[in-house]
Amino acid sequence: MKILVIEDNESVCSMIEMFFSKEGIHGEFVHNGLEGYERYRKDTWDLLIVDWMLPGMDGVTLCRKIREEGSAVPIIMLTAKDSESDQVLGLEMGADDYVTKPFSPLALMARIKAVTRRANSGMSDNRGERGQLHTKHLAINKDTREVLLNGQLVDNLTPKEFELLYFFVQHPKQVFTREQLLERVWGYQFYGDERTVDVHIKRLRKKIGTETQPFFHTIWGIGYKFDETVE
Repeated sequence: MKILVIEDNESVCSMIEMFFSKEGIHGEFVHNGLEGYERYRKDTWDLLIVDWMLPGMDGVTLCRKIREEGSAVPIIMLTAKDSESDQVLGLEMGADDYVTKPFSPLALMARIKAVTRRANSGMSDNRGERGQLHTKHLAINKDTREVLLNGQLVDNLTPKEFELLYFFVQHPKQVFTREQLLERVWGYQFYGDERTVDVHIKRLRKKIGTETQPFFHTIWGIGYKFDETVE
């Protein structure tokens, strides 16, 4: 695994590097946001870990630029900002997950493994040939990670958005709580961060839904379901 860490705190970098060594992960460390963005563009990465507050270019701007370029590389954002609005902003700019400082290195490693495991292996599927799912409006290929909406390619989904969409399409009309989605899609228990699900649903509605066909329906007091038959 090859991970680019863009973090200006050298003590945090040293701690992460120590755990990378134990896990057999190749990590590169850059302490400036603009330099980190340039380093990202020069190579291929399995994961980016980006600090929110960076000299040169802040982490939110960096994340937004990467997503605007169409990259689906998984991104975990490190942030000392623990307010819900700040966390939501990071997710809306395209981060797949976030870790609030101070954090346990073991917790960060759990997030890294969950994000990369889902991004690299996709999800098991026993409905479509070679991981392909087809509905009235959607065609999804797990192997190529392509999504067609009414025959048109949707090319701006982040890894986590793709995984969440794939999971819902596998389970049409089934209602899931936020906690269930965090465990099934994010790959671990994520207590207290249910807002993460809300943000990703909002982004999926914007990218593949319409006013008359949102696809993702809120079940008040419970969670969400995917249903193409409800308009």
